[in-house]
Amino acid sequence: MYRYSEIARICQGELLQLHKDSQVMHLLIDSRKLITPENTLFIAIKGHNNDGHDYIRQLYAQGLRMFIIEDKNKISDFPLPEANFIYVPNAIKALQNIAAYHRAQFSYPVIAITGSNGKTIVKEWLSEVLSEKYSIVKSPRSYNSQVGVPLSVWQMKPYHQIAIFEAGISKPGEMEKLASILRPTIGIFTNLGDAHDEGFESRMQKAEEKMKLFSHSNALIFCLDHEHVRNAAEKLNIQKFTWSYRQPTATVFIHPRQKWQEQQLLQYTYKRHDYALTLPFTDEAHTENAIHIVCLLLYLGYAHEHIQSALTRLKPVKMRLSMKEGINNCYIIDDSYNNDMAGLITAINFLQQQNQRQKKTIILSDVHETGLPQKQLYTSIAEIMQENAIHHFIGIGPAMLEHKNVFPSNANFFASTDDFLNALRLSDFDNEIILVKGARTFQFEKIVTALQRLTHHTVFEINLDAITHNLNYHRSKLPAHVKIMVMVKAFAYGNGSFEVAHLLQYLGVDYLAVAYADEGVALRKNGIHIPIMVMNPTVDDFQALILHNLEPEIYCFEQLQQWIQFLKSSHQQSFIHIKTDTGMHRLGFDNHELDQLCMILQNHTDLIKVKSVFTHLAAADEPIHDSFTAEQIHLFHTMAIRIEECIGYPVLKHALNSSGILRHSQYAFDMVRLGIGLYGIASTKEEQKMLKTVGTLKTTVSQVKHLKSGDTVGYSRKGLLTHNATIATIAIGYADGYDRRFSNGKGYVYIKNKKCFVIGNVCMDMCMVDVTGIEVKPGDEVIVYGPQVPIQEMAEIIGTIPYELLTKISERVKRIFYTE
Repeated sequence: MYRYSEIARICQGELLQLHKDSQVMHLLIDSRKLITPENTLFIAIKGHNNDGHDYIRQLYAQGLRMFIIEDKNKISDFPLPEANFIYVPNAIKALQNIAAYHRAQFSYPVIAITGSNGKTIVKEWLSEVLSEKYSIVKSPRSYNSQVGVPLSVWQMKPYHQIAIFEAGISKPGEMEKLASILRPTIGIFTNLGDAHDEGFESRMQKAEEKMKLFSHSNALIFCLDHEHVRNAAEKLNIQKFTWSYRQPTATVFIHPRQKWQEQQLLQYTYKRHDYALTLPFTDEAHTENAIHIVCLLLYLGYAHEHIQSALTRLKPVKMRLSMKEGINNCYIIDDSYNNDMAGLITAINFLQQQNQRQKKTIILSDVHETGLPQKQLYTSIAEIMQENAIHHFIGIGPAMLEHKNVFPSNANFFASTDDFLNALRLSDFDNEIILVKGARTFQFEKIVTALQRLTHHTVFEINLDAITHNLNYHRSKLPAHVKIMVMVKAFAYGNGSFEVAHLLQYLGVDYLAVAYADEGVALRKNGIHIPIMVMNPTVDDFQALILHNLEPEIYCFEQLQQWIQFLKSSHQQSFIHIKTDTGMHRLGFDNHELDQLCMILQNHTDLIKVKSVFTHLAAADEPIHDSFTAEQIHLFHTMAIRIEECIGYPVLKHALNSSGILRHSQYAFDMVRLGIGLYGIASTKEEQKMLKTVGTLKTTVSQVKHLKSGDTVGYSRKGLLTHNATIATIAIGYADGYDRRFSNGKGYVYIKNKKCFVIGNVCMDMCMVDVTGIEVKPGDEVIVYGPQVPIQEMAEIIGTIPYELLTKISERVKRIFYTE
């Protein structure tokens, strides 16, 4: 690769300190994802809410020695004698310059993919198809941003033969930077949808900005039927390899398709010859993605029979890494769809975020298509396992078995997945987190099925990336100094408190808040170490609060005196949080009680220290009450200042909840309390568009019946049919948290992208929906809440709020946590 001094020249930086001119093998921008300190270069990026410079000392203590910085003042206060420092005005620009230089060293084809949807699936399918003939380098997962693209390009090696990268933008001016890095020889523009519309003046402007990626490419593959894409492409002086359902002049003209069950016949005309291909799916999205694959293969000169052979292997790609509850109190991280070195590093990073269990196990298949000599490859993997303190390693595949001698003696190896399953004893796994990562040919989904806890088919899928997005969106509304307390009470609003809390801890939130002490104790026992405020402590909880370093909310004199008496008798000290009542009239000290409160606090400074003073806004989400909100804020500020003056030191002050953050950020004070907003619920339609849906509640069809007009469905014969109907029974009921008020046509679900209304009464464990006119069979997926069935809309239908529906989702419903 490159020497550190050479990197200084490449990124046009100033070499401030050079202790040892080591080789740079790895680039790092997130301090939490350090795998191998040696030969790693950390690029300290100053973001709106996070500053990479703040982690330099920590990384230095972990053995990392090479840094790029953009703030000299950040390293002036502490000596790091063995560190190497390069100064640049802009760290992201430096990263991009490094990647652009690295890209220029290679002459093999680079395929770049952009568009609103389908980029990652097209990339994965292309990689699978082309890897039979070429050594492939590709973007890890969906690395397509201003930092994701350069990190992807850095993976390019001399032994690769084709590169496949994604590129995405959210505003004008970004694509030129990615184009200068990627310099693609072949382009694919998948489609143009509404993603990131808010960043552009028009859909046409967005198409033109994205098209800048291909200004100097040899060829571009796209669909003529997308008007904006077609018009933007016309301005490029490059070869256009087009396809269309409607225009016979396209390079590839698609004829009307024939569908049956789970397959379809794709007939097309290319160079005046007619061909037919069988696709192993029928939905429009996968079909469009597959046609892009066909066009790319035709452009590369693949014979028709080879294209058909490739398409038969395509399956809908599970483009996410998910975590599920496993047997014997284990967690299973399911990353069973592919296996390469970049993906392995990403998966291990995710594994290391999880501290719910101390013991960590990895089940890994042979790693294909790296281009490295096998002994070097598996020696490197063994070193990664050791550096990450993996307790138990299981290797599956002939190459793993052949190189088992480079791994620790307690590792286990099997020639095939079936050999492992035949030898599997479920009792061998207990209280651990198990990462299951395998190339698709190894069918590691069988291992996931064997190890995950058996439950019924209703699941609540939680998108960890959406939580991250929503947190960062709320952060963007606040001044940089403002701390964030996140509410994880009530099982994290139904989303799963342990897993959400671990993500929040990883993302650097300042505080968590729970309703009751036992919730805080459970978080501590599952590896959460950041401060936790308990909102409703009782006398019975006091010992647990001290034992587990939990901080009580104090809202009345009786509670305060009980806490002081306990601290005296147990010879303990404690932080507390004082709640003031400024108009909510639920809990808290009133303004006229402050003199007495201050006297008590002054008299017990040896026992208690006030960490924060806060209040709760009654109507921050409603514009009609903004004047009342302003009165609350004014009163709170007056009360907080009085408390600070009487105790003689500053405290954290906080008043804003989720709605307050978005509507009244000028009142942020020192900290805010983020609740329902984290989980994707906003108080206005405008703000709702900026948040991502976190949870999707899914179930399955249990049975399908064909009934006649006049028949009745369900208890009390409430579902009277007025037409011949097809009725599906689905595996969810009010015991799972599906409200009984959705009975008799009020509620609906989505099956096969169609709205299906509830008929009859919702039962305890199931309900029935009308699927007339839809081809439905047992086992089909049902969306109960999610992007197609907004929980806000469902709450409004039955006259409640999203909080109630979220918190009602039963703990018997299995939670699956995933990241894209």
